Amino acid sequence: MSDRVVLAFSGGLDTSVAIGWIKEATGAEVIALAVDVGQGGEDMDVIRERALACGAVEAEVADVRDEFADDYCLPALKADALYMDRYPLVSALSRPIIVKHLVAAAHKHNASVVAHGCTGKGNDQVRFEVGIRALSPDLSCIAPVRDLALTRDKAIEFAEREGLPIDVTKKSPYSIDQNVWGRAVETGFLEDIWNGPSEELYTYTQNPATPREPDEVTITFDKGVPVAIDGEKVSMLQAIEVLNERAGGQGVGRIDTVEDRLVGIKSREIYESPGAMALIAAHSELLHVTTERELLRYFRGVSQRWGELVYDGLWFSPLRKVLSTVVDEVNEAASGEIRMVMHAGKATVTGRRSEASLYDYGLATYDSGDTFDQSLAHGFIELWGLPSRMAHARDNRING
Repeated sequence: MSDRVVLAFSGGLDTSVAIGWIKEATGAEVIALAVDVGQGGEDMDVIRERALACGAVEAEVADVRDEFADDYCLPALKADALYMDRYPLVSALSRPIIVKHLVAAAHKHNASVVAHGCTGKGNDQVRFEVGIRALSPDLSCIAPVRDLALTRDKAIEFAEREGLPIDVTKKSPYSIDQNVWGRAVETGFLEDIWNGPSEELYTYTQNPATPREPDEVTITFDKGVPVAIDGEKVSMLQAIEVLNERAGGQGVGRIDTVEDRLVGIKSREIYESPGAMALIAAHSELLHVTTERELLRYFRGVSQRWGELVYDGLWFSPLRKVLSTVVDEVNEAASGEIRMVMHAGKATVTGRRSEASLYDYGLATYDSGDTFDQSLAHGFIELWGLPSRMAHARDNRING
């Protein structure tokens, strides 16, 4: 094959050597695309220059931080999306926006192939390739690490032989993926699920056991969108960044879990998502105030399925899009303020205020001013229990 290949480029060892590997194996020119989703770390211009030094004929950087926050993190927040009730979709949310820009780059550069650095054991290979083919069925995908069995030892040997500008001597014991929505850490000694995580593993959060003063925060929502923190207007990106700093400073958002990967493997994962978990806690509480009971019960199922679809690489599926319309409808009434105290690893809601509240003090109070007609309760109980009472009587009659 002699063509052009667009490579999702992170600047790490695998994608750096992948440029030369692809060229050797296929004869194709490689265009490297680095996507900034708020992962921090190295300067993106340094990463771009590294791609060129490693043999890419062109290298581009896409700064999509606001787009990622507005079009991917915000829908997840509005859905209260937590895979297995724990994981706030840190990596899963970033893959579809990377896919979107990979496909755009492939069309721009007349490339027929898109490449990524995923292995054959994880979820990301599915998220990339299913997404790419959904958006552009004419594109094909290659994964050098997976398809050519390119181990770390082979990568280091290739980098040293070719004199690539990348440090191949420092070997981290962990596999790390991060963006503004959170940070994911796996492998190394964490693969023994009895081993507890060491404190040096964390960077987004401070030790929650360290004595410090609590931090009280008030988040204002407009139709499910966080628009102000302590009265100061914020964009979605700014809301995440501010709470990453403040909630992270209180140790909020640490998650140690064994999760079910799409490929059928159970995997031990450590996550840090201070901003995401604080925002989800606040938003979820607001929905409890503004959403009618049966709709809220239905929404919980929608939330779970929405998160599963995103985790499983089906962001671009018709079902995810339909479920998002339900999520948006529920959030039409989700306007108001939530006050939380963040301390010792927890974000605890202490106050709620909303013009759209369904909480009625007169109905809820047990003091004077009670407007609830308690005389109605007897008849309600008789009717509510009637089906169970009839079934129980039937069973006694049949079974003696």
